[in-house]
Amino acid sequence: MDLGLTGKSVLITGASSGIGRATACLFAAEGARVALTYRSNKDGAHSAVAEIEQAGGTAIATRYDLGDPATIRATVDSVIDAYGGVDVLVANASPWSGPHIPFRAFEDVPVAEWQSQLREELDGAFHTVQAVLPSMKARGWGRMIFVSAASVRSGIPGEEAFIASKAGLNAFSRTLAGEAGTSGILSVVVSPGATATDTTRRALPPKLMSQVAASAATGRISTPEEVARAIVFLGSEANGNITGTIVEVTGGT
Repeated sequence: MDLGLTGKSVLITGASSGIGRATACLFAAEGARVALTYRSNKDGAHSAVAEIEQAGGTAIATRYDLGDPATIRATVDSVIDAYGGVDVLVANASPWSGPHIPFRAFEDVPVAEWQSQLREELDGAFHTVQAVLPSMKARGWGRMIFVSAASVRSGIPGEEAFIASKAGLNAFSRTLAGEAGTSGILSVVVSPGATATDTTRRALPPKLMSQVAASAATGRISTPEEVARAIVFLGSEANGNITGTIVEVTGGT
């Protein structure tokens, strides 16, 4: 299947490792010009660029901070300068570093954590979309993919800030779909379940990881590449009319 991505400009936030990195590599393999962002893992982002370039693809890396509107605008402007615009946005960056184990009581959640999680997750998405949307509207085509979490359905004890922020991201995407659809722009949420990323491995003890895998219909957790394939399809021309919805990649949990 031709995904129609050759020459498309793709901005992927939070792409130095895990789902973001896998997504960048897959977009590049389909002929897209990729811009990867990182917050602190500069080496990871630049190694991803090197991997893409060695495979014959085109990629750049730039720093991006969900909590800094000026940095967000500068990031988008640098991508537009390099590639002439932004066709696809994959909003993957998140300030969350995984669940607290053992689970904690809600009353033990710091106020500062609640405020920073909501501010960075939602304000970051707001400022990023405001920066990329004019470029998409000018071209009459665009795809916005927001990476959320399937755990929004069930919650995670002690992680109310994370769950609330991702639920807000889901609603944000749904509203954007209604506004931008007539401009040829689609907005979709991809909600992964537990995924074999470095963040997951650091956060979940092996026993709990095994329990999570056993709860899936497939008996295992997803790989970053499996989540990335869904993102790449939804961010392509092959996706002609899927918008305003949530696509889960969970293995059937």
